[in-house]
Amino acid sequence: MKKIKQISIILVLLTSFLGCNDTDFLETAPKDELSKATIFSTYNNIKLYSWGFYDFLEEFPRAATWSASKDLFGDLMQNGNNSVNPGYLDQNYTVPINDNNYSNAYVNIRKVNIMLDALPESPITAEQKAHWRGVGLFFRAHEYFKLLERFGGVPWIENEITDEDIEELYKPRDSRDLVAGNILRDLNEAVSNIFENGDGPNTINKDVALALLSRFSLFEGTWRKYHNLGDANKYLQAAATASSTLVVKYPTIMSNYDAIYNSEDLGGKPGILLYKHYVLGELTHWVSTNTRSTNNKYDITRKGIDKFLTEDGLPIYNANNTLYQGDKDHYAEFRNRDSRILTITPPPYKIVGNGTQTWSHTGNLADQEWFGKVAAVTGGYPLKELPDRNWSGRVTDQVPNFNRLTPTQTGNGYRFWKVYNDHNDRVSSSDFNDFAIFRMGEIYLINAEAKYELGQFNQTVANATINKLRTRAKVAPMDVGAIGADFDPKRDPSVDPVLWEIRRERAVELMGDGYRREDLRRWKKMSYATETKLGRWIVQSNYSVNLPIQNNAPIGYIQLIPKATPAFPDHYYLFPIPLNELASNPNLEQNPNWQ
Repeated sequence: MKKIKQISIILVLLTSFLGCNDTDFLETAPKDELSKATIFSTYNNIKLYSWGFYDFLEEFPRAATWSASKDLFGDLMQNGNNSVNPGYLDQNYTVPINDNNYSNAYVNIRKVNIMLDALPESPITAEQKAHWRGVGLFFRAHEYFKLLERFGGVPWIENEITDEDIEELYKPRDSRDLVAGNILRDLNEAVSNIFENGDGPNTINKDVALALLSRFSLFEGTWRKYHNLGDANKYLQAAATASSTLVVKYPTIMSNYDAIYNSEDLGGKPGILLYKHYVLGELTHWVSTNTRSTNNKYDITRKGIDKFLTEDGLPIYNANNTLYQGDKDHYAEFRNRDSRILTITPPPYKIVGNGTQTWSHTGNLADQEWFGKVAAVTGGYPLKELPDRNWSGRVTDQVPNFNRLTPTQTGNGYRFWKVYNDHNDRVSSSDFNDFAIFRMGEIYLINAEAKYELGQFNQTVANATINKLRTRAKVAPMDVGAIGADFDPKRDPSVDPVLWEIRRERAVELMGDGYRREDLRRWKKMSYATETKLGRWIVQSNYSVNLPIQNNAPIGYIQLIPKATPAFPDHYYLFPIPLNELASNPNLEQNPNWQ
């Protein structure tokens, strides 16, 4: 059994303690059984308590939304069911009364601070105390990073709040400088003191702490650079240093990109630093079912599809690109492309079928061109294969499919199917493919970007990072010296050509993983998300349903959202503090220009 799965099950034993007020709990609990002195009296007791912190981490959800939902607020994905933008992009986002992103983080921080305050009095060894303090600091930094990322400066709570220091509940917001500096401080201490191997396989260890340090420091360093704040290089250097350590230690990654998202067990896989393990009958999720649901219509935008290079390493609009065959022929559009495109969206095909589990080929070889190619990239069953099916095995007779009467549909023509597998074939909402929390694919991208921002990116760095991802995707390596101003005619001219290609690689490798909106926010490029979102090029007469085509033309690109999106306002880069927090603490100040 894998540790994080065990943790989730054993957490039931701690629910009463973690879910109530600590003072009330200690008043009612037997003093000789569950007092703080008892809870933190042994190494194993502390370990049991700390297992509750693992629920702070990203995972495949068992309820609510999942990481791909966050990418709907960016530029590379959209909700195929909607003809209007999310309120956040249409400037009608209202200040919420409650926001779990705020309140839950402080609940979690309090749980960590209870442990941190108790450790000095614990009878365990000094080395063990340092380890558990490091683990606690890791998780506290994780929670404060989420707050800083969303709200900017927030109140920093260093210790458990008791009846004696209740004024801490009413303290004003601390500055971004203080919060970011404390997160960096905590993560550096965590890296120094957490045991090299953690508490066994798939637990928080020194490398996982380095991964979080890398992720946080890149975000904060680039936020500070592009939002014109100070000390950007301090954080960028921290990101480069931490990620470089991992790049050297983990020079290999999983050879199958699709398996990162759809494996039954990520244990021992190269480049996987921490993951959530699911087991049928014990701990499951619903994401593969949801991806293959009749009602799910998450789509990749035209811009997202255009991000994928051809096999020669050139952007599709590069003047020297002879491999790209255009987007007017649906079958040809996918030829000679970065193989990751086949794990993001199903390529076009046609079969003879009626929405049941029975089907046959049409007899036209063109209609089945991609069957073998998808299987070759993913490995085939139980991972992705054609034809596309819903979770119950019902077959979609063609892609793109805009018809609501068949199992899997798309709104704009490019259905998102990244988390798609048959491990629990024809069973709904009991998926057990693992979730990679920290992996080297992300760390390679962090290292490349941080080093570029510091003026340290060169061919050697590209070979150690981006080109390993390209090798797996069957794309020619990045040749840094060949990237000039005209390398991609679609490039944002305000972004350096090399940096543009580094950011492209991040967009492709992490597409649908929930990073894109936060990337646009830290680069101060949310203007990309307000651009017109287009889909597949189609001929209306080829389809029995009426489809929205740009400019109401009979031929052209699908445009689900007809209304122009207003320019993204600066104050939207930070989210508003929820109203109930302002009401309960009169010393809190709202973020600028939120009413």
